[in-house]
Amino acid sequence: MTSITPYDVIGGEQAIRHLVDRFYFYMDTLPEAQGIRAIHQPDLASANSKLFKFMSGWLGGPDLFAQEFGHPMLRARHFPFAIGEAERDQWMLCMNKAIAETPMDSRLEANLKNALQELATHMINEG
Repeated sequence: MTSITPYDVIGGEQAIRHLVDRFYFYMDTLPEAQGIRAIHQPDLASANSKLFKFMSGWLGGPDLFAQEFGHPMLRARHFPFAIGEAERDQWMLCMNKAIAETPMDSRLEANLKNALQELATHMINEG
């Protein structure tokens, strides 16, 4: 028997692509996100692709990131970048706005926000 994953509940590939696209739209356009935007490349296409692939596997769908890049090792991959509470909060601002525009069950939305908040907090390596 196959279990239903958050990937399935959120709407699969199409919903995750929408979520990630909206996330990077906000990162690229919100003045309040300038700090987190500044630590990314000028072209966000690679970051967008990697986050989409990570989110796919993290939510229980195809493990695209691991297939291409190996284990995510998120903290190690983010260690070269100065990430403090301000950067975490800016990242979450963009993600929460993107989540709000992605139709999903309210329980899944709350769980997703909480899990991503924990993950973003785990990336803090400054201050």
